[in-house]
Amino acid sequence: MRRPPALDRGSVQLDATLQLLRHSGRLGLANSGPQALGQAPEGQRGSRWSPGHRAEHTSQPWRTSSRTEEGKAMGPAPKQAWPPWPPLLFLLLLSGGSCGGCPAVCDCASQPRAVLCPLRRLEAVPGGLPADTELLDLSGNRLWGLQRGMLSRLGLLQELDLSYNQLSTLEPGAFYGLQSLLTLRLQGNRLRIMGPGVFSGLSALTLLDLRLNHIVLFLDGAFGELGSLRQLEVGDNHLVFVAPGALAGLAQLSTLTLERCNLSTVPGLALARLPALVALRLRELDIGRLPAGALRGLGQLKELEIHSWPSLGALEPGSLAGLNLSNLAITRCNLSAVPCQALRHLSFLRVLDLSQNPISAIPARSLSPLVRLQELRLAGACLTSIAAHAFHGLTAFHLLDVADNALQTLEETAFPSPDQLVTLRLSGNPLTCDCRLLWLLRLRRRLDFGAAPPACASPRHMQGKSLREFSDILPPGHFTCQPALIRKSGPRWVIAEEGGQAVFSCSGDGDPAPTVSWRRPQGPWLGRAGRVRVLEDGTLEIRSVQLQDRGAYVCVVSNVAGNDSLRTWLEVLQVEPPNGTLSDPNITTPGIPGPFFLDSRGVAMVLAVGFLPFLTSVTLCFGLIALWSKGKGRVKHHMTFDFVAPRPSGDKNSGGNRVT
Repeated sequence: MRRPPALDRGSVQLDATLQLLRHSGRLGLANSGPQALGQAPEGQRGSRWSPGHRAEHTSQPWRTSSRTEEGKAMGPAPKQAWPPWPPLLFLLLLSGGSCGGCPAVCDCASQPRAVLCPLRRLEAVPGGLPADTELLDLSGNRLWGLQRGMLSRLGLLQELDLSYNQLSTLEPGAFYGLQSLLTLRLQGNRLRIMGPGVFSGLSALTLLDLRLNHIVLFLDGAFGELGSLRQLEVGDNHLVFVAPGALAGLAQLSTLTLERCNLSTVPGLALARLPALVALRLRELDIGRLPAGALRGLGQLKELEIHSWPSLGALEPGSLAGLNLSNLAITRCNLSAVPCQALRHLSFLRVLDLSQNPISAIPARSLSPLVRLQELRLAGACLTSIAAHAFHGLTAFHLLDVADNALQTLEETAFPSPDQLVTLRLSGNPLTCDCRLLWLLRLRRRLDFGAAPPACASPRHMQGKSLREFSDILPPGHFTCQPALIRKSGPRWVIAEEGGQAVFSCSGDGDPAPTVSWRRPQGPWLGRAGRVRVLEDGTLEIRSVQLQDRGAYVCVVSNVAGNDSLRTWLEVLQVEPPNGTLSDPNITTPGIPGPFFLDSRGVAMVLAVGFLPFLTSVTLCFGLIALWSKGKGRVKHHMTFDFVAPRPSGDKNSGGNRVT
């Protein structure tokens, strides 16, 4: 192992001094020089530097052979007294070696200048540390505290490892003087509260590891003097509260990890003080919801990881508002559906990981707002279906990982351009190898399936066979389908009273199994919710029947090979209220009459009610006329006229004659 430069300089000084003494003739080292001066200084014994130092000095030739032969030729040399130079020389060597010494309990290395003291049961920082130390490892000892200025001599120190000790308190200024320190590891100690002033003097620090402590609180200003810090690891602590100003001053912090703590809410106010944060990892936390706007202040955030939140069942629509993410991972949570509303505004998102959530389906066009999405990972979920056009609108989409789900098929229509797909992880799914997977069979040699290519689970004669094992020419009965046909249906004419319930049933057969849908003629498809809905088994249910529900309904059974349809009819009987007025379901405001509508049946009833009295009147008239006509020949008519002639004037006794 290479010796430290300080010891090399000491050996050079030793050689130069010995040469000077030999030439002056005042020091006889022919026999006793190497033995007397070849010993290592006492302070260097036991170090990794000392053996090499001693070996180098004992192996020096010392250039004494020529001097010995010259002495023999000239006769015995006169005996001289021992000058005071050897003690001075010894002190010189001792001082020269101690300036770069290594503590006896440590190991040292020169590249870099490192002092390694792990697992030595130290209860205090060892003395005699070289001032030019760049790396100091004191991990796995029994240090219980650091006092102010204890390490101030190590101005060149760049990495300090104090992990897995018994540190419970750090006095303010404990790291004073370490202006060159870049990495500080404090994990595995007993620290409880982080207050202001603890990290003063660490102006160059870029990485701080506080994992596996007993930290409960982060007080305001705890990290205020770490203006150069870029990575902060806070995990496996008892952390319950982060003060709003605790993270103030971390102007350069780019990566923050909070994991396995006792936080019940996301510390949004504290996180908003991190203007340069790029990656935020929130792992294994007992948080049930991510409130709207909780991360609004992190405009530079690119990577967000939410991992193992078992209480998180859904994302609120505004929970990711204000973010401009490129990578989002929400894994091992309790999401039952793709959080489409919360993701709509993430137009720059490129990687979305929703693995290990109980998500059962990917609806059609649910991810279309994510126009730059390239990768979707949903491994280990509960997927049973991926709808047609599920990924339409994603022009850069090239990786889909849906391994270890419950998919029976994956249709080509789910992708905007299947030929652009590069990686498809589909292993661990019970695939039905029929005509729906012919496109996958065509691309099997070009696609990257990962470690395990997909295999057939049915039909039986293809069970367990990998897609890569099939040849280009398929045998009969492989990857085939049967078109859907309607086999069973309920009544095709259903009569229901207004306010009652109507049910239509319809089912079909085919390979693959067909889906059942309902619609009105010239109308949209009926959904799974509402007053008029289609049940899971394909039954059409109409609750609280209204007059406008009357008419035709079409059942359509379809699969990838074809479809079949059936038309049914619903007749609605209007119910008359007790007061004799026609009821109108559209009237919702009492006292205000609504519009009056009559259907064909109502019109027929009104005409019938008016026609019967008319017919009765006409019949009675004709009967009277008939009776009058029958008795016309037997009736005699008598007429009596009385005529009285005028009397002559003056004749009072004259009178007129009566004529009959």
